[in-house]
Amino acid sequence: MRFLSFALLVFSMAFIGCSQQKPAEVLQEGVWRGTLHRDSQELPFLFEVKKDADTYSVVVVNGEERLQMDSVYMANDSIHLPMSLFDSEIVAHLEDGVLTGRYNRLENGEIIAYLPFTASQGKDYKFFDTQAAETSQSVAGKWATTISYPDSDKQIAAVGNFVQNGTEVSGSFLTPSGDYRFLTGSLNGDSLYLSNFDGSNAMLFKAAIQADGSLKGAMWTGVRGFRTWEAVRDDQAKLADDTQLTFLKPGASGIDFSFPDAEGNLVSLSDERYKGKVVIVQIMGSWCPTCMDETNFLVPWYRANKDRGVEIIGLAFETSDKPELAFPKITRMKKRLNIDYPVLLAGKNSEEATAKALPMLNKVLYYPTTIYVDRQGKVREIHTGFSGPSTGQFYEAFKEEFKALTDTLLSEK
Repeated sequence: MRFLSFALLVFSMAFIGCSQQKPAEVLQEGVWRGTLHRDSQELPFLFEVKKDADTYSVVVVNGEERLQMDSVYMANDSIHLPMSLFDSEIVAHLEDGVLTGRYNRLENGEIIAYLPFTASQGKDYKFFDTQAAETSQSVAGKWATTISYPDSDKQIAAVGNFVQNGTEVSGSFLTPSGDYRFLTGSLNGDSLYLSNFDGSNAMLFKAAIQADGSLKGAMWTGVRGFRTWEAVRDDQAKLADDTQLTFLKPGASGIDFSFPDAEGNLVSLSDERYKGKVVIVQIMGSWCPTCMDETNFLVPWYRANKDRGVEIIGLAFETSDKPELAFPKITRMKKRLNIDYPVLLAGKNSEEATAKALPMLNKVLYYPTTIYVDRQGKVREIHTGFSGPSTGQFYEAFKEEFKALTDTLLSEK
């Protein structure tokens, strides 16, 4: 099983008020099926409740991924499952074996949007019991995909990559901004159902296999997002070159910046620490799950290779550029992911802020964007997006390309 580093924390249940009932007396151990309700659709996900002595943990299951919740506590007769890194929470009340409540999106501690939430114990599937679903079809393999926005001409080219075992399907969609992470679900007849939930976002994909073998369907994301999508089989499907989307403006050969860390120290590429070294600059945000996937790759690689003369600097563009609001999130992220390289507050996650912070770049299109600087301070490559572990062969290809590039840069004098 694959684990998210930023989620590998086990917290004890916290209890508020001595007269309140402990979660051990209401939440039963085992697998629960949670559902977010939106536009007459159900966005299902699985989670496990576990007990070890007086310690409890709630783990969201996305196929191979195991995502630990923050500390779970009781307040006002409700069970709270906070996801503080992503400014979200689940608050629910248990009655007759069913959890009923809301998934809340927060901003500065205030609820700005929500979805109704329910959960019941004992179901270890999201859409269909494996014995209830039947199909003679297969969606395994790569699919050239077009995602369309309603009431707009905007479209996104994507690549679907799926694995199928009987009626069970897993995989992801790779887009220029990264991937849609770990999607799992079922193929029942000619209908495909996929979903995931990671605290930051919830996704539901539905599609029908057409007479010509193509897929046509819709996707629901988060509280409001909705798009349609179509896909055709294509073993050669791939995206545009991710090194050609963000680039230096004419006349620029390098980048420069000076941003604060959590202690208020200004950090710059011109600092002595970075002279004569290969530097990887990671444009990211604590709110970005794909950035977390990239960080989970970079952290152990950095530990294993930093003695070769390489450094990493994270430039965080946060939902707020106020240090008192942004740095607690950056600090939590660093702790959860065990990041031991600097992560600086570069501004707000807006087009205007990235243009001001990094004026030598044409544009920061997506998060993460990763800049590779050689020992002479010259930008050698800029990669947009990240193909995470849910993308299978695309992730393996990324690791090979990353190794080849960094080995080349580190071998240079």
